[in-house]
Amino acid sequence: MSVTLIGYRYSVYSWIARLVLTEKGVDYDWQEIDPFVTDVPARFLALNPFKRVPVLLQGDLSLYETVAITRYVDEAFEGPSLQPDNPVNRARQSQILSIIDSDAYWPLVRQVFAQGFFAPQFGETVDQEELAAGLGAAPAIVQAPAVLKTGQGWILGPTLTLADIHLYPILAYFAMVPEGAEILGQFPSLELWRQNMAARPSVLATHPKF
Repeated sequence: MSVTLIGYRYSVYSWIARLVLTEKGVDYDWQEIDPFVTDVPARFLALNPFKRVPVLLQGDLSLYETVAITRYVDEAFEGPSLQPDNPVNRARQSQILSIIDSDAYWPLVRQVFAQGFFAPQFGETVDQEELAAGLGAAPAIVQAPAVLKTGQGWILGPTLTLADIHLYPILAYFAMVPEGAEILGQFPSLELWRQNMAARPSVLATHPKF
């Protein structure tokens, strides 16, 4: 059955979903929708009443929430497993995904990236208070995955996992702001990991174009 991904080109969560589909070698159709407009089509709201992207469609399956999508894609399709094979690292993966959604997304993306990169890029007014708030919260947030990262290449060891796929777009956007890149530089192992992720074919193929 064909796979369709409905998303927004600048959304980090849409990027995460595209990354996991690419890593698994899944062909998919892309449908663009901007969830930030006031008149979101009713057909999209029927798929996700919370007006967020992405949404994955496959046959009769309609699935929203990025964590659900990435775990489904990993388990439903052939290709290298993207989840750890031991309970401790599976718990660490869940921990990192929760940190991203609960603690990292708003300060690093909606405050730092949105105000420090996106707004000036598109001629919008920069909210300096929001930018400053995000930068103020950022060091403690970045430290969390830096502390959890193993010394074996990827976040949870020698094999790429959903922890890497979910974390990279968040930190990539954060690093587009000079102050964000400077903060990441204070965590050398995490910054090296970010650079290694940036060179992966899946990242190069899916990186949003501004």
